[in-house]
Amino acid sequence: MSAPLSAKRPDTVGLALLLCTVVGWGLNWPAMKFLLAEVPPLTIRVVGATIGVSILAAIAWRRGDPLAVPAGSGPRLLLISLLNVTAWMGLASFSLFWLRAAEATIVCYSMPVWATLFAWPVLGERITAMRLLALACGLTGLGVLVLGNGVSVGAEKLPGVAFALSASVLFSLGTVVTKRWPVAMPPASSAAWQTGLGCAPLLLGALLFERIEPASWSAASWWLLIYGGVGPLGLCYLAWFAALRRLPASAAASGTLLTPVVGVVAAAAFLGEPLGLREVLALCLIIGGVVLAIRG
Repeated sequence: MSAPLSAKRPDTVGLALLLCTVVGWGLNWPAMKFLLAEVPPLTIRVVGATIGVSILAAIAWRRGDPLAVPAGSGPRLLLISLLNVTAWMGLASFSLFWLRAAEATIVCYSMPVWATLFAWPVLGERITAMRLLALACGLTGLGVLVLGNGVSVGAEKLPGVAFALSASVLFSLGTVVTKRWPVAMPPASSAAWQTGLGCAPLLLGALLFERIEPASWSAASWWLLIYGGVGPLGLCYLAWFAALRRLPASAAASGTLLTPVVGVVAAAAFLGEPLGLREVLALCLIIGGVVLAIRG
């Protein structure tokens, strides 16, 4: 009787890796908000990626992991890099030109819906009643979190909605593709390649469209850029790809609903933004959704 029960037990290492990911990504939201006053959005991503790739490559080298891409895996590695890194970071950043942060967040973090839909035909993860309830609970909490003060999306904001929705859908597809057709590389080597390849188009965009003036950036901005490279673009991506190896794709994607909650709490602590009953209610709903997704 105990074997079937233990088989259903969530992978605690995978859950710990997922928690590290969402905390690091969540803390990056207030950091990005601060940085945007001095540093263009694509430049933020590129500087962070340079640091992140260096750290990931150093980890792989220190562990003795090969950095060479397995024969025949190049196209697959490029595809998942474009989906997991380029699409998410680039398109989400562009959406901020038309949308407020709250508006962009609600669209971007609709990703569990798309991941659950993609995981059904690609991975055979059935859309159970528990997972539907988890999605409804988590997205309701997210709606309470970012829509409490109202969101008006007029025709002038449609480009931003399109960018944010594309980022969410493509990242969700990347989650499922990575789970279904993983590249046979150690986690640190794979994360280094994905981050590097995924940020190469962002570097081109930054050079073409942004004015980069490092001498004008404050010390605080430099520290936050370093954090962005070490945490969200380095160790967090490593933890994310490792978590995907251990958790169902729909559960991992649902776990990302915790990211904006961490961001709101961090913004209250570091930026003085409000944290009241609405935020607490949203926190309870989202955590409940994540728990249901993991158990479902």
